[in-house]
Amino acid sequence: METPRLQRLPSSAREKILKTLKLAQDMGAETATLPGSDVAETVVEYARNHNLSKVMLGRDKTRAFAPWRSGYADRIAQRAPELDITQIVRDEGAGARSSANGEPARLERIAWTGYLVSAGVCVLTTFAASALQPLFELANIVMMFLLAVVLIAVRLGRGPAVLAAFLNVAAFDFFFVPPRFSFTVNDFQYLLTFAVMLAVALITGQLAAGLKYQARVAMNRELRARALYEMSRELSAALLLDQIAEIAARFVEGSFRAKVALLLADEHDRLNFPVARSQVPVDAGIAQWAFDHAEAAGAGTGTLPGSPVLYVPLKAPMRTRGVLAVQPSGTRWLLIPEQRRQLDTFATLIAIAIERVHYVDIAQLTTVQIESERLRNSLLSALSHDLRTPLTALVGLAEYLTLVKPELSGEQREVATAIRDEARRMTALVNNLLDMGRLQSGEVKLNRQWQPLEEVVGAALAQAKPLLGGHEVQVQLDPALPFLEFDAVLLERVLFNILENAHKYTPPGSVIRLSAQLRETFIDVVIEDSGPGLPEGMEEEIFKKFTRGRKESATPGVGLGLAVCRAIVEAHRGSIRAEKSALGGARFVFSLPLGNPPALDENTVPGSLRDNR
Repeated sequence: METPRLQRLPSSAREKILKTLKLAQDMGAETATLPGSDVAETVVEYARNHNLSKVMLGRDKTRAFAPWRSGYADRIAQRAPELDITQIVRDEGAGARSSANGEPARLERIAWTGYLVSAGVCVLTTFAASALQPLFELANIVMMFLLAVVLIAVRLGRGPAVLAAFLNVAAFDFFFVPPRFSFTVNDFQYLLTFAVMLAVALITGQLAAGLKYQARVAMNRELRARALYEMSRELSAALLLDQIAEIAARFVEGSFRAKVALLLADEHDRLNFPVARSQVPVDAGIAQWAFDHAEAAGAGTGTLPGSPVLYVPLKAPMRTRGVLAVQPSGTRWLLIPEQRRQLDTFATLIAIAIERVHYVDIAQLTTVQIESERLRNSLLSALSHDLRTPLTALVGLAEYLTLVKPELSGEQREVATAIRDEARRMTALVNNLLDMGRLQSGEVKLNRQWQPLEEVVGAALAQAKPLLGGHEVQVQLDPALPFLEFDAVLLERVLFNILENAHKYTPPGSVIRLSAQLRETFIDVVIEDSGPGLPEGMEEEIFKKFTRGRKESATPGVGLGLAVCRAIVEAHRGSIRAEKSALGGARFVFSLPLGNPPALDENTVPGSLRDNR
């Protein structure tokens, strides 16, 4: 409680309060520093605002000179009968044990300067009143002395104001009340004047000093709020990490008179060197511990308190972004709860700014990638459309050469056949480009029908037969496979692309196995080979556009076949993956959902399908 009474406590008592609050925070309690002039009233208001039902208090000391005054517990009970109040017994022997342990009591240094100034002001007031005595009555002279007490209370505080009250009453009695220059009082009314004057001076000084203290507390709170506002405003406009580091250093140094260093984490959660040059002696071990555990460490904490630097983790909404290293000029301010809360708020603002800059960079990079991809797709689509006509003509001319009369020689026929095959391969690449562009743009409408998987497998094998002539192809389909809903043309393209991929990367005579199994709500179609397999770590990369398993290879292709396969399978609400095969080569598995096939009449199902089932 920031009450006027707190101002009168010696520094040792205030530090004891701060250490108690710090201990409570370390043990998991939530602390609050509340301004107010009445402890009971402020506690009741705080409890009601936060829906608290229990209040725990230390038992009040017995007041020998004011036994009639109610204690805190009684006053809280009178104001809030709904609260449960628990009083804890006082440990009266704590002070004795402290002295017995050899810890001498600290003698507080009294600020004699304020009292000397107060006495000097009283002397000047007396001289001024003496000069004005012929012009004013004694009632007005009294006002001058009261004004001096008020000014001293406002400027110098409570103690000097009390001294001024007694000195002014004595001066007024000695110099102005007849008989003058004597403390003897002939008129009894002047005794009442002295009493009223002393009481008014003491009360006025008390109120003025209390208001001054509350004004100073309010000013400090306003400075903290303004610093938070200005820092958040500047951080919201920062676009670079160097700017964030400069703003953080400026505000933390200005608010706490401390040196600051900002350490950020990399993608492996390791702290790097400070973003900007700093004079803070950073301990990498303590800083990394604070980052890993998301807890403050170092000076003023329970973890390695001997360090001269306080390490505060920068906890953002998504993750911890780094550590703020603060080297204070003194550790006492670390014990003040409001100061620590302000520093924690600074750290949160810095962390959010760093995270915002991070995602701004990601957004810019993503935008560039999207625009690049869109431009590349547009270019490829335009080229593909322009290439289809000459390629088709090239295939027709190559076939025409094999039919002309007189017949071509053997060598000429081989050249014509090679031209036709290469033109067909180029046509397949162009078709892949067009299909990829249409699938990504959403222009392709799936012709989904309920049909058996066996038919599309047979069509794909028939189409790939010229390629697979030198391989041993094994087909293992479960005869109990149900009907599936898919686009037969596109699924045939998936099977053909994977079989063509196996033909390219496996030596002649190797085994290629195609199988399908029922798995819960999916059917897994597996194509595996006994070739060299996939490069390590490329299981996911090969499904990206223009990515090949072996970049430097004489094997023809541009790396679009598997990308088209993934696009088609995902359009069917399925998934596809690549892994190592038990045969030693590559294994491609794509899964299609079963769905709810319609009931079929046995008489409407062709006989070949009934036999297969």
